[in-house]
Amino acid sequence: MRKTADAGKGGMMSETISGGHLVAKALKAEGVDVIYTLCGGHIIDIYDGCVDEGIEVIDVRHEQVAAHAADGYARITGKPGCAVVTAGPGTTDAVTGVANAFRAESPMLLIGGQGALSQHKMGSLQDLPHVDMMSPITKFAATVPSTERVADIVSMAFRECYHGAPGPSFLEIPRDVLDAKVPLEKARIPKAGHYRASTRQQGDPEAIERLADMLAHAEKPCILLGSQVWTCRATDAAIDFVRALNVPAYMNGSGRGTLPPGDPHHFQLSRRYAFTNADLIIIVGTPFDFRMGYGKRLSPTAAVVQIDLDYRTVGKNRDIDLGIVGDAGLVLAAAAQAASGRIENAVTKRKEWMDELRAVETQAYEKRLPRQLSGAQPIDPYRLVHEINEFLTEDTIYIGDGGDIVTFSGQVVQPKSPGHWMDPGPLGTLGVGMAFAMAAKQARRDKEVLCLFGDGAFSLTGWDFETMVRFDLPFIGVIGNNSSMNQIRYGQAAKYGEDRARVGNTLGDIRYGDFAKLLGGYGEEVRDPAEIRPALERARESGKPSLINVWVDPEVYAPGTMNQTMYK
Repeated sequence: MRKTADAGKGGMMSETISGGHLVAKALKAEGVDVIYTLCGGHIIDIYDGCVDEGIEVIDVRHEQVAAHAADGYARITGKPGCAVVTAGPGTTDAVTGVANAFRAESPMLLIGGQGALSQHKMGSLQDLPHVDMMSPITKFAATVPSTERVADIVSMAFRECYHGAPGPSFLEIPRDVLDAKVPLEKARIPKAGHYRASTRQQGDPEAIERLADMLAHAEKPCILLGSQVWTCRATDAAIDFVRALNVPAYMNGSGRGTLPPGDPHHFQLSRRYAFTNADLIIIVGTPFDFRMGYGKRLSPTAAVVQIDLDYRTVGKNRDIDLGIVGDAGLVLAAAAQAASGRIENAVTKRKEWMDELRAVETQAYEKRLPRQLSGAQPIDPYRLVHEINEFLTEDTIYIGDGGDIVTFSGQVVQPKSPGHWMDPGPLGTLGVGMAFAMAAKQARRDKEVLCLFGDGAFSLTGWDFETMVRFDLPFIGVIGNNSSMNQIRYGQAAKYGEDRARVGNTLGDIRYGDFAKLLGGYGEEVRDPAEIRPALERARESGKPSLINVWVDPEVYAPGTMNQTMYK
């Protein structure tokens, strides 16, 4: 803010404020303490405002990384993330990150620059119809029309991020709007905590009663705890639900880690069996999309209940017996309470069902264990993800960024705490890993961060390893290196034959450990499976951003890759 002479008041001094400083005040009111950005002339007044408001500015090497980091920040903190990019190519570079947040239901705000309103439709530098481009992949997209309205519309964008299931918003701010100064009393600056209502809904009470009755009569129930369990911070309610009602639980997406490994209600490898044989299946915060076979993988004779924040998701692609729109934690807590007085006999009877599932789980684990302990060279990917799983602590945030190698990890790696699993989500975006690691470590410096990359995924955004070094954000990076885009390679071989299997999917044999050293971090090359754990330990002890480049067998594919389930 600046004091300037106001001629309309006989030369008295009046406080003025610029558009960029109004942006910073609105971010501060929302609780945002960092922005991710790549500089441009259209947006620098926002930086000046952030300095005054005590908001950290982390500048990255590509706008896609800025947008992914804002997404990652939202997932880790529960607060909306914010990325700030310049106009034109700056904004288009960020589209992938916004689209990923949209499919993953992650609340974030992307602010893009724009040419001056005074140059509208004149062909100003980097002028593009940003709002038109962003509208299909955001919950709200708008142009800020005047400096007085800057903070007001920023708060409006945040409000829309939380309408129904969370998601991203986009604002473009023309340069003359951002740079102009207006009298402080003329600018609307919403007060923190006074411009958004609670969006937590318990769900229809009659539907809760129906669910309680279904639980009372089910002999073989199971529940899938999806990403919205973490979005709603519903961990405690979910744990209380499965324990009080003796319901086996499966977890996916950000819901992984809701129950710790070894918990009697934690199941992972028997999900297909459970979905085929259960008489009641409760799906929480997960759409019937490709990951669920569009609902076709659920028993046709089971009663299916779907709980979701978004009414448009409930019953989409598959008929259901009961749909409840509401906050996962409130719905599960209410259902457990409603069922508490009528379920004692059912809880006891479910011991046989739990034992049946545990036997299936144990058999699947023992069948795969020899590969997880394999001493083969090149390294079996199962051995790599096994070593990573054994290495994780309760304070390790695990991030998966890749195709085939991350498909392996989804079967083996089990985070030990809630909110400690991050993956792209249903858009399947490669290149999120560096940005997610950046956001996770910046937001939670008390946590260890480990990211497993495919070598193809790392190549997309790997230069921001230097950003991690520059901002002293140590993390443990592991690259499962097969010099290929192996998930696609398998499909090409199956469809066109081995003689055409390596068209457009083969990468160079890159020593990424040396790349890490070049940029000031810690790096190693690993070809012997016995050296994986020691290398991970040395990376942890280094206190630096690190890359452990593990050379895995390019001729070994994950079962999900061989089934090509993502395309069916």
